[in-house]
Formats: sequence, C-alpha cells, structure tokens
Amino acid sequence: MKVVLATRNQHKVAELRRILASAHLDVELVGTDEFPDLPDVPETGSTFAANALLKAHDVARRTGCIAIADDSGLCVDALNGMPGILSARWAGSHGDDAANLALVLAQIADVPPQRRGAAFHCAAAVATPEGDERVVEGVLAGSLTEAPRGENGFGYDPIFVPTGYVLTTAELTPQEKDAISHRGQAFRALVPVLRDLCAEGGTRTRMPEGTAS
Repeated sequence: MKVVLATRNQHKVAELRRILASAHLDVELVGTDEFPDLPDVPETGSTFAANALLKAHDVARRTGCIAIADDSGLCVDALNGMPGILSARWAGSHGDDAANLALVLAQIADVPPQRRGAAFHCAAAVATPEGDERVVEGVLAGSLTEAPRGENGFGYDPIFVPTGYVLTTAELTPQEKDAISHRGQAFRALVPVLRDLCAEGGTRTRMPEGTAS
C-alpha cells in the first residue's frame, strides 16, 4: 500500500520509514517529491493539529493515496510558547534551520539555565481520499543549551536537551532519537491506524478508534 507523507523533508521521510519498518508494516512510504506538480499546502491553521489535518486532507485528495502529515515545533517557556507553529519560519524564511536556531538563541541569551525550559510538540494526521481522518500528538520536554551541539538531526535539535539526558537530540543516534522524539511518539501512535488500513487493502473509510495519544 502506498502512503504519502506530506513533506519534501527527507529527514522526516527516513524517520517514518524506520518506524514503519520496526513495526513490520508492508507500506510503501513516499514523500511529496514523488509528485512534482503537487503544490505546497499553506499552513493557515492556528494549532499543530489543524495544520497537520490541512496538509493530510489536501495530499490525500490530490494523490488518491492515504496521506500522513505532521506539524511540529519548538515551544520555549521564556518566549511564552513561541516559536510554536511558526518554528519553521521563525527567522522569516521557511526552512532556514540555521537562522531559526540562531534567532531563538539570541532571544534567550540572557535567560538563566533554570528558565530555559522548552518542549517539542508534534501533531500527526492521517487522512484517506474519502475524507476520513485521525490525529495523534507527541510531546518531548527538555531545555535549551547556550550553543549548538551535535551533527545529527535537524531544525532545533542541536540546542535541545531532553529531560533526563545530557546530550542534545542532535548528539543522539537516529534510533535513540526515534525512541523518545515528539515526532516518533506521534508517528508510532499512527501505526495501529495504518495497520488497520493495510489489513483492509487501503480501502477502509472509517478509522479505528482509540489510537490517539
């Protein structure tokens, strides 16, 4: 069964592929790069869940495939929960990881360590071409460093230390990050939904209940 992940970010595609493989799901996962004419979906929602649903429904309708979409971001205590849904374009240009990270660090430069709490939030949605939907969420709490560390991961990973860890998420291996990450939590919560759809050959139009985290 082909499933489209509504992103051109190959890091996200690889992450979900690892999770689906570990769950032994026979799913062909592709990103929207497989559909060159597919337009980007404006993230006009006011919450992570709303944006994930917008993208999942649009991609499912346009491709005729089951679609998964996520919206995620960093919520910093000292910034009153921002950048939040604006995380990917916090510095003004969408997807400029280095600029976004540098701006957050500059904005909290004078904040003491005990007040540098933050959390990664993720909402993941799955939608069928028939219009059915499910949304699940994941949260990873932690704190922010004073300078980037690590070469793995992407986005704000080099400045985020999960609670109970001393390494940033960019210093963890991909497998270690998958096990605790906000996106990993949300994607794993979608596995029962996808397993049910696989069992029905991708034709089921009602999602199973009880899979939201």
